[in-house]
Amino acid sequence: MPTRPTYTLDAPAFRFRALAALAGRAPLGGQREVALACFMAARLAAASAGAHALPQPVRQSRATGARAWFASIALPANTRIPLTRLADATASGSPSTIAEALTHVIAVTAHHLDAAAHSEIERLIAELRGTGK
Repeated sequence: MPTRPTYTLDAPAFRFRALAALAGRAPLGGQREVALACFMAARLAAASAGAHALPQPVRQSRATGARAWFASIALPANTRIPLTRLADATASGSPSTIAEALTHVIAVTAHHLDAAAHSEIERLIAELRGTGK
């Protein structure tokens, strides 16, 4: 078995593959917009806590941009407030606050998500609460 040369790089890990795949295959409009918003929400939440958390000023800037983006896309009315609250929580909240906000997001978007995408968000919520990986 050949050994790996020392100059090679590890394959990059892409988190939230199921959410991205769902957004890619969903028809234009409703479900795609919700899948993209959930993808954005998951990325914001994942970058706000843990070993790879972004600094607070960067999180604040990203949250501001996400709020504007959530307001500009065609989302069902009942999803805007939870998504906006999640963006606010990622700017300065604790991991448990972010997990709670993400729980509200998944509650209103669950019927738009497939099982794999839902599972990815549930795993993130468990990580934020410190109960799983």
